[in-house]
Amino acid sequence: MDTDVQELEKVDTDLNKENQIILFNDDVNTFDHVIDTLIRVCNHEPLQAEQCAMLVHYKGRAGVKTGEYNKLVPQCSALLDAGLSAEIH
Repeated sequence: MDTDVQELEKVDTDLNKENQIILFNDDVNTFDHVIDTLIRVCNHEPLQAEQCAMLVHYKGRAGVKTGEYNKLVPQCSALLDAGLSAEIH
């Protein structure tokens, strides 16, 4: 197989794989702010947002949203705009 074709297939596979927004713990934001932001930005149910906030608090980080990279970028940006620490993996 041609190297260029292999590279294009790898890029296509990488773009379509499931990625995850990882939210990191900090000493600045309140539980209420984190929960409200997860509900608003990630469309979490209140209980799900609360559980994610607890995981982040006690484990230092947690995956809060899974999906295609291009769909996660605006959500991750909104989390950052809200003052939370997050990145896509």
